[in-house]
Amino acid sequence: MRTRSASTVSDGFRANFLHGQTPRSPGAGWLKGKLPKFLRNLRGQDSVNIAPTTDGNQSPSEEEPENVILTFEQNLEERLFREASQLLIEREEHLCWETTETESLKCNEEEVNNLAADHRTLERRILETLERSLSLSDVSSEALMSAVKAIDQEDEQDQLWRQRDRTPPRWRPSGWKELHNTTLHSLVKDRMDNPKTPSVNQVEQSSVEAHICSMARQLKKDLLCVVDEVKTCYPPEADICNFYARLYHQTFSDILRKITDFGLEDKDCTFLLLWVNSHYPELLQNPKLTSEINTEALGKLLPKDILESLEDQYLSKQQNDLTTYISRVLEEAKQKWSEGEEPTREDGCYRSPVADDIIQLIYGMVTSAEKVVGDLHKAQSLTSELGGLMQSFKSFQDDVIRQNKANSKAFVKANLGCVEQFRDVLNKNDHLFLENVRESCLCVLTDMKESAHTYLLSPVHETLRPHYRKLGTSDWLNKPLFEKLLVSIETEIQGLRGSKESCHRELISQFHQEVTVVYVKRLLKGEVKLKDKEWQKKAYMTVTDNADSLHSLFFEMGSREDWLKEILTKIAEVLKLQELPAIQMQVASLGSAFPDLSEKHISALLKLKTNLSRADRKRAKATLSDTLREIGVAGARPFFSKVQVR
Repeated sequence: MRTRSASTVSDGFRANFLHGQTPRSPGAGWLKGKLPKFLRNLRGQDSVNIAPTTDGNQSPSEEEPENVILTFEQNLEERLFREASQLLIEREEHLCWETTETESLKCNEEEVNNLAADHRTLERRILETLERSLSLSDVSSEALMSAVKAIDQEDEQDQLWRQRDRTPPRWRPSGWKELHNTTLHSLVKDRMDNPKTPSVNQVEQSSVEAHICSMARQLKKDLLCVVDEVKTCYPPEADICNFYARLYHQTFSDILRKITDFGLEDKDCTFLLLWVNSHYPELLQNPKLTSEINTEALGKLLPKDILESLEDQYLSKQQNDLTTYISRVLEEAKQKWSEGEEPTREDGCYRSPVADDIIQLIYGMVTSAEKVVGDLHKAQSLTSELGGLMQSFKSFQDDVIRQNKANSKAFVKANLGCVEQFRDVLNKNDHLFLENVRESCLCVLTDMKESAHTYLLSPVHETLRPHYRKLGTSDWLNKPLFEKLLVSIETEIQGLRGSKESCHRELISQFHQEVTVVYVKRLLKGEVKLKDKEWQKKAYMTVTDNADSLHSLFFEMGSREDWLKEILTKIAEVLKLQELPAIQMQVASLGSAFPDLSEKHISALLKLKTNLSRADRKRAKATLSDTLREIGVAGARPFFSKVQVR
């Protein structure tokens, strides 16, 4: 905003108040304060004194330049509106108050008319200044400041007349404060209706998008102008920055409401929501604005009912798009399988694009939706149908397993990678999902992993069955027999490769556990009878050695289920011990480590020791019951519950 000294006029002229008068304090309250004392009418004092000019050297008597008194018209010309207003108020006081009411009624009607005309002229010039207050090249800050002070003086005079028991002149009350507010409102509306800051991407935007962007750019530009320039022309109590902010906010809101009245295409609906919930709040977070404007008090650009309607339209469209896309991804995978294709390989592992495509889409859509609607919970609702879609994925895998085509194993191995990816996203990015949806999907994924493991491992167990049958027999105590089992296991593991490395480790860990379950089940079947200490010691050494061998093999193949070795070593200890108290302690230790151990399991184990009496077995089982009662079974890792005994 251009500046100019308020006291300097054309060459040789300087504004001054009459002798004995004092100007209003620049710090006077906005539209508040007391009316200064008026001393006399200025009519007849329209002449000005012109300071004599010299050759540039001042004489001693000319050290202080003579002050001049400007006329009403000269004040208007210099845009000294406060001074012009004061002159009119003093003329008004003389005509309508300082004389008696009778004299006032008989006063010169021409003077009253002239004063009314001057008052209208001043009002027009002040309104013109207000209308150009946001155009930095059209009005100086001094002129705007003077106009604001004139409005202040006029409002004080209005208040003074309300307190008098006299008939006010016809121009009272002037109501310039209200005129100020309505003028600024019209100014803001005009600038927002006809923004002069076009959007930078109009070619790629719809008319709605371009108009919203243009208005927003105009709003930001004007509010920064208010904060940087206009604010200095108003007293602090005017709170002009927040006043303008409310005007722009309400005007922007009114225009957006009208836009929504005609209904919006999905693209425009999304864009408008994005502006209301994200871009507009970000615009107001400009440091210059936040230091002067209470942005929180402005509230939302649109009322709740309109926002909810737009959000429903947006979320419904996004949810339909998500469902359609996921269905298409699954359909493409089914088609490839049906046509006999195999999944692509990457580093020797089968890979499916299903999880990558779906996860990327979910992440992108929910993240975008949160920004568009400004509410994470509403954005999460996009995934409300994900549980059903995950069931469709499971149904696809069930078909692959049931039909067992030549390429089925490859697809199942690829799907294991997808299951892991989905599980990781559900656990590590749970903010993307409604909790009930997340839990439902995790259950489906667990079922998928288990069915995939069963499908891949069942043929392996079938191949190993002849070796399994010899476990727990007298032949089993011969070392070469178990070594043959280990060789076969290692061979079968090679055929299980093909899934993602981490998924392969999970599969091998499951295989490790299932082999251990078979081992314990065959042992507890009781085909071998350990009739004395020597047989029991040999069984201890065999089980211990088998535990070491199994652990070494499966560890080398990728399993990290160290706890399985502990089961076998603790069982071996029970077989070796001879004294009942020691046996009871070992049973208690086994039960503490694996709380799903039952009395049936202990009974079957102790029956292998044929030299142990029925009473001793009963006391050992009682020890287990006491132990389990003390520790409980909640949260225990299951093992013995998978070992069925009679």
